[in-house]
Amino acid sequence: MASEQDVRARLQRAGQEHLLRFCAELAPGPRAALLAELEQLEPEALREHCQRAAAACARPRGPPPDLAARLRPLPPERVGSVIRSDPETRRLWEEEGFHQIALNKVAVLLLAGGQGTRLGVTYPKGMYQVGLPSQKTLYQLQAERIRRVEQLAGERHGTHCTVPWYIMTSEFTLGPTAEFFKEHDFFHLDPNNVVMFEQRMLPAVTLDGKAILERKDKVAMAPDGNGGLYRALADHQILEDMERRGVEFVHVYCVDNILVRMADPLFIGFCVLQGADCGAKVVEKAYPEEPVGVVCQVDGVPQVVEYSEISPETVSLRGPDGCLLYNAGNICIHFFTRSFLQLVTRQFEPLLKPHVAVKKVPHVDEEGNLVKPLEPNGIKMEKFVFDVFQFAENFVAFEVLREEEFSPLKNADSADRDNPTTARRALLTQHYQWALQAGAHFVDVHGARLPDLASLPSSGEPPAVCEISPLVSYSGEGLEVYLQGREFQSPLILDENQARALQP
Repeated sequence: MASEQDVRARLQRAGQEHLLRFCAELAPGPRAALLAELEQLEPEALREHCQRAAAACARPRGPPPDLAARLRPLPPERVGSVIRSDPETRRLWEEEGFHQIALNKVAVLLLAGGQGTRLGVTYPKGMYQVGLPSQKTLYQLQAERIRRVEQLAGERHGTHCTVPWYIMTSEFTLGPTAEFFKEHDFFHLDPNNVVMFEQRMLPAVTLDGKAILERKDKVAMAPDGNGGLYRALADHQILEDMERRGVEFVHVYCVDNILVRMADPLFIGFCVLQGADCGAKVVEKAYPEEPVGVVCQVDGVPQVVEYSEISPETVSLRGPDGCLLYNAGNICIHFFTRSFLQLVTRQFEPLLKPHVAVKKVPHVDEEGNLVKPLEPNGIKMEKFVFDVFQFAENFVAFEVLREEEFSPLKNADSADRDNPTTARRALLTQHYQWALQAGAHFVDVHGARLPDLASLPSSGEPPAVCEISPLVSYSGEGLEVYLQGREFQSPLILDENQARALQP
C-alpha cells in the first residue's frame, strides 16, 4: 500500500489534497482504508473528472438552440410494433426468438447498480416486495420468468437450454444482492449461470470542482451510471464469458420494471430477423410532456433525447395521423449483439460523454461535522446505456404496449406515480386480464359472479385479485387448461401447486 506521503503527492497533482485534511486524526484502521481508497484514484483522471464535472454543471440547461432542426423521428422501416403487426408476423418473430433461445444464443443482462434512495429503502431494488399476495420480490419474478422462457423454448425444440443471467451491480448492491441470491438458493437457477459483476465508482464533486468527503475517512462515491456497463464488461471479461457459452444476443434491462419480459422471444426474434446489431423497446408516450426520453434521430443518427432537451413546441408536434411525432418513449429494454458490444468496449466507449446529475450528497464540513444538505450540492457524472445507439450499423425500435410491459418502481408510495402501489396494480391487472382471456370468472364471497372487465382505468383496481406465477405462464399462454369455464373467489394465486390441482 502507498504511504500517506505518496498519496498526498498524487492528490496534489490532481488538485484534490483536501481529501486528506482529516487524515492525521484518524485511527490506524480508518486511515489505512482512506489511503487505500485514494490510491485507486489516478491523479490525471481525477483532475480531469473534477474539472469536467464543474464545467458541465456550469453550462446552461435546456434544449440546445439548434436541436429542433436536427431532430427527426425514426424511419418507419426501422420500427416494429406488437400493436400494428398481424398475428402471422408476430408468430414468426416469436418462433425465431425461441429458436435462438433453444440454441443457447441468448443471455439477459440486468442493470442493478443503483440504490433505492427514492424508493426509501437502503437495500437493492431487486429485493423489494411491492405487496403481491405471493410476497415475491422483483428478483424472484425475474428469475422465474427466465426459468419459464427456458422451459418454453426447450419444449418447442426438444432440447434443454440455458439463458445466462448477467447482473451488473455496484459497490452498494453487490454484497446484498449476492447474499440474497444465496439465501434463496438462486431461485432454483444454476448458480453457474448467474454472473454478478461490479461497475466502477466515481467521486461526487462539489459545484466548484472538488471531490467530496462523505466521512472523514471516505470519499463520496457514486456508480458511473448504467452506461458504466461498457467499461464493466471489459473490466470483468464478461464478453469473453458470453463467447465461451456461445451467446450471440444480449437482452439488457433495468431492475425496477415489474412487467419486464426476460429474454422476450418476440423482441429477440424481431431484432434477429431485421439483422439489427442494436435495438430498443419503446412505448407510446402518454402525453407530450411525459418525462421520458425519446428514441429518435439527431443528424440522421439514432439516439435517445432526454425530455428536458426537447422544447415544448417540438414535443407537441403531431404527424399526419394525429399522433405525436416524437412518441417513442424509451423504457430501458435493449437488444445488442455480442459483436456490437465488443466493438463498443474496444473502440467507442471512450467517446461516450458523461451526463451531469446534481444531487444532495451528504458530506463532512471543514470541522468534520456530518452535513445532510437540504439542497443539491454535488455533481454525479453518469454515462447512459443508450449512449451507444449512435454507433449502431442497423438500429431498430420495437413498440410494445405500456400496460403489458412497462411499470417502473422508482418512488415511495408518497409519490403519485411509479410507486409500489402502481407497480403492484399493473401486475395484478395484467394477471386478472390473462385469467379472463383464458375463460375464468370471478365470484364474490356470496357466490355472485363479478363483472368481467376486459379493460380497466389506469388508476383502478381489478374487481378480483389474481396473481399468476411466471412458472405457470410467461405472457398469458397456456392458462385455458386451468381456468376455462371455471369460477374462482378472490384472491386466486395460480402457482405451480394450484396449477397441478386444477389440471384435468
